[in-house]
Amino acid sequence: MAGFFKKLSNILTRKADIDWEELEETLIAGDLGVGMTLQITDRLQGLGRKINSDDVLKVCREEILNILPAENPLLEPSSGKPQVILVVGVNGTGKTTSTAKLALHLKNQGHRVLLAAADTFRAAAIEQLERWAQRIDVPIVTSTYKADPSSVCFDAYQRAVAENVDFLLCDTAGRLHTKHNLMEELKKIRRTLGKLDPDSPHERFLVVDATTGSNATNQARQFHAAADLTGVIVTKLDGSGKGGVVVPIQHELGIPTRYIGTGEEPDAFARFDAANFVENML
Repeated sequence: MAGFFKKLSNILTRKADIDWEELEETLIAGDLGVGMTLQITDRLQGLGRKINSDDVLKVCREEILNILPAENPLLEPSSGKPQVILVVGVNGTGKTTSTAKLALHLKNQGHRVLLAAADTFRAAAIEQLERWAQRIDVPIVTSTYKADPSSVCFDAYQRAVAENVDFLLCDTAGRLHTKHNLMEELKKIRRTLGKLDPDSPHERFLVVDATTGSNATNQARQFHAAADLTGVIVTKLDGSGKGGVVVPIQHELGIPTRYIGTGEEPDAFARFDAANFVENML
């Protein structure tokens, strides 16, 4: 993921004096966001001396690590009731795949997991999650095409209670964050689940594509308003050369990255580790 950050060194090695405007453009191009970029350049300028590439990388690492939470707590089941995870996002981010990978991740930790195919707007989405459920050997609750997604989540919760499931993962329809009616539907799903358990859904994860850059931050802002997000899953980190978007999402919105996807295989999925991420990024 460090490819475009090599530009940081290039800026400093080819010129006697740093071009601050070019440095800012490079950091913003790395999806760090305007706020973090200014924070980094302000600190560098405050050093009061000529800086080199080591200074830039050191300050970048330190400022990013100061923003990202040092700890990423494990998902833990609730006592006597299913822990509900609502997975949201726009089309094409890898939302359904990430839902299945998270289910496998939790299953491999010894938890009982149930999937809910609440993306009823696309028949292909139901079929996709069903194929994943078979592949990872996790039970699933489905309904018919165009069914009310809230009712799917309701039925899935009832089954999760009856079968003593630890985690219920609800895959919702991919939706544009600018579409008011679809965002309102997310609120309806939350209200439905809240009637079954006032604390449900316990986690609300947004799936974002690392290659979309600053648009991922805009998505997070809108989904956060509708779903009160508790975490982000960042996909497509394997070949994008990016990933810096986790920084402004945390810095500007306070939403931590919880998991990352690095490929198509079921196990190409891991808990987010800030120290490892920054080391690979810079």
